[in-house]
Amino acid sequence: MKLWDKGFEPDKMIEKFTVGNDRELDMRLALYDVEGSMAHITMLESIGLLTQEELQTLLSALEEIKETIRNGSFSIEEGVEDVHSQVEFMLTAKLGDLGKKIHSGRSRNDQVLLDLKLFMRDELKKIAQVTGSLCHSLLDLAERHKDVLMPGYTHLQIAMPSSFGLWFGAYAESFSDDLELLWSAYRIANRNPLGSAAGYGSSFPLDREMTTRLLHFESMHYNVVAAQMSRGKTERAAAMAVAAIASTLSHLAMDVCMWMCQNFGFVSFPDEFTTGSSIMPHKKNPDVFEIMRGKCNRLQSLPNEIALLTANLPLGYNRDLQLL
Repeated sequence: MKLWDKGFEPDKMIEKFTVGNDRELDMRLALYDVEGSMAHITMLESIGLLTQEELQTLLSALEEIKETIRNGSFSIEEGVEDVHSQVEFMLTAKLGDLGKKIHSGRSRNDQVLLDLKLFMRDELKKIAQVTGSLCHSLLDLAERHKDVLMPGYTHLQIAMPSSFGLWFGAYAESFSDDLELLWSAYRIANRNPLGSAAGYGSSFPLDREMTTRLLHFESMHYNVVAAQMSRGKTERAAAMAVAAIASTLSHLAMDVCMWMCQNFGFVSFPDEFTTGSSIMPHKKNPDVFEIMRGKCNRLQSLPNEIALLTANLPLGYNRDLQLL
């Protein structure tokens, strides 16, 4: 089942190539897709495109789908293209043609874009919460160890007296700077694209302010072309914020790896938090911090990857954006 079905089937190799791993990634968007549809049909009823009875029937069926997503029994069936098609297929199987009405006034373009905005908004909020917790932990450590002296270095040469309090506090303040970027990325993601359709609006009298309120967006993309232009831009802003946090975290990880080295010996961990060597039993390796450093360095490549992916795209939707 395909929402764009026009009475023909593409070559199987073409379909496999263009669908890619959409089904796997779409599972993470399923809940947001249902929530977006619920807001959309509530708006459709308010402008007379659905009756109150139709709305309640559709909302009840969508609530049932939400429950399957929450309890882990939801899946995208074989032969169904993506999560949007799966939700509509389930509604149509249960309610007949009424299920198809959830797509009225929408394009796949603004539907996908909405799901991604809702997803990124929630994920950025989670990242902000754990980063904030890390800041508080570092500040607590800074206060606790403010009188524990350590050398201050420049050019990896001992320069002046310093303290562990200053070291912990420096990272806390650096993460607080990163949170400012995260907040900016959140605000870029927190704008409603629903109603922009394929990027040029809809002939239906859609109430975009209503869906903005229902989905708790700060504002909307007022220009429908700008809504589609935000594909890539929103992801890049989120990636830049994540990369900033990763940069600070990788520096901290490097410091820990170096301070654990016998040549410094400033910090140590219980044996169970380290790994050993098959030939050198005296070693306590900081594998967690080394892997953390590597993962953070990979995260810092994401803004550049997105920039290159979107650098020369023409106006309007292009399938390249699927790779985001």
